[in-house]
Amino acid sequence: MKTMKSILIAATLICATVVSTMSAQQAATPAYQWNVAVGDSVMIKPDCVKYLTGETPSTWVYDKKHTVGQLGTKRFPEGVLLFNINSWVCEECIGPVREQNQAAQAKQAEQAKAAEQAKQAEQAKQAEVAPKETEPVVVKEEAAAVIAAQEAAQPATEEVKQEEASTEAGAALEEKPEVLVEQVKGDSVKSELKTIKKGYDRFTIGVRGGASGLLHKVEQGNWQCGFDALLDLQYAHYWAKDGRLIDLGIITGLSIGYAQSGMKSDVNSQFTYTDNSDPSFPMHIDYDIRADQVKENDGQLQLEIPLMFSLIHANGLFFNIGPKFMIPVYTPFNQKITDNKNTYISAYFQEIMVPVKNEVITGMLRENQFKQSGTDNGNQFTINIMLGAEIGYEWTLNSGNSLGLGAYANYCLYNSFKNNTSNDPLINVTPPQGSSLAIVDVLSATKTYTSKLGFFDVGVKVAYHFNFPKKRVYKDDQLFE
Repeated sequence: MKTMKSILIAATLICATVVSTMSAQQAATPAYQWNVAVGDSVMIKPDCVKYLTGETPSTWVYDKKHTVGQLGTKRFPEGVLLFNINSWVCEECIGPVREQNQAAQAKQAEQAKAAEQAKQAEQAKQAEVAPKETEPVVVKEEAAAVIAAQEAAQPATEEVKQEEASTEAGAALEEKPEVLVEQVKGDSVKSELKTIKKGYDRFTIGVRGGASGLLHKVEQGNWQCGFDALLDLQYAHYWAKDGRLIDLGIITGLSIGYAQSGMKSDVNSQFTYTDNSDPSFPMHIDYDIRADQVKENDGQLQLEIPLMFSLIHANGLFFNIGPKFMIPVYTPFNQKITDNKNTYISAYFQEIMVPVKNEVITGMLRENQFKQSGTDNGNQFTINIMLGAEIGYEWTLNSGNSLGLGAYANYCLYNSFKNNTSNDPLINVTPPQGSSLAIVDVLSATKTYTSKLGFFDVGVKVAYHFNFPKKRVYKDDQLFE
């Protein structure tokens, strides 16, 4: 019995020693002290060359404002997750936005101070040189007296010449009065021959084509210029007036055509998914999706309704300017992932520390998904308000109609495009749930990455104008009957 009691006392002392040792170690290892909080706005420092996952940041991330989404994780206990790019960085690689702004303001103040000092130095230099450039006052007064004497003598000479010319004209009139009368009558007839102008209407059929582009505003990738071709059916009314060289008009109508542009982007998405199918053992999965490079061509069949003001000069030059309403009615797209070797979807299971790459449970990109096309890039039934301008020259034909050739340009001032899925990745993975496998969808880049759209195009236009009534030249022959 005594032996048993001694064993229990010894075991109790050993357990107390172990517990006190573990508490001392935990007390000696302080918790990590964060200098940022979730929701803070930060910027990535230029000397940050690697994410915690090992990838090299793209150049565009350094000049952007990012939001802190999470502080620390089991994989990166001292890491900071940036919400905008879904990437983990160490805290030393980021800094608050206000420090960046203060540095920029200090630099601007130094530049302004240097410019002010340079200006003061230049003014001082000019003040030293100015006294050396003065001339004697006496020389200036003598020169002014000579010029005044010449000007006083000149009017007298002109009066003599005018008097002589008047005497000669009077003598000629007395000798040949009938010649002068005929000459005056002829000049009067020529001055009265003119064009009788009045208002007219015109119907125009035109074709135009050139370069165009959807102005994608994206955080990843960039847009590429494309082309467009349209048919213009327009009606115009012009107000013309005798003695005015410019006809004023207003144009409306309907245009229909096709425009295409493209964009290039790299897919680099990371996110964590929590599988709660087993409440007693939730599973956290880190997904990493890569694709390089994705090229997409966006097209649209569009309608345009112009409301433009027009000026036509008598020599044939014309200029039209005003708003246009453009509506895309059909927006197909085609997409291609150019580098299959660097395209993959991988997953890391945090609890069991198992990485899985291109397995069925994580979802895989199939061969038929590297090239795809669709009938909707997300831009249908949006309204664009554009400012359009046309300039060129037109020739009046013998028939009274006109043929015009010119250049045009249109730029979008307002676009009602709204993208509700702009936060989704281009390659979207629906994680497995229970016995179901993961699902992989490759979406349109315009529907996914684009948060704002616009439109522009420039090119050449040829038009044939049917004028009513016909534009003709009439002469008034009844003046001297």
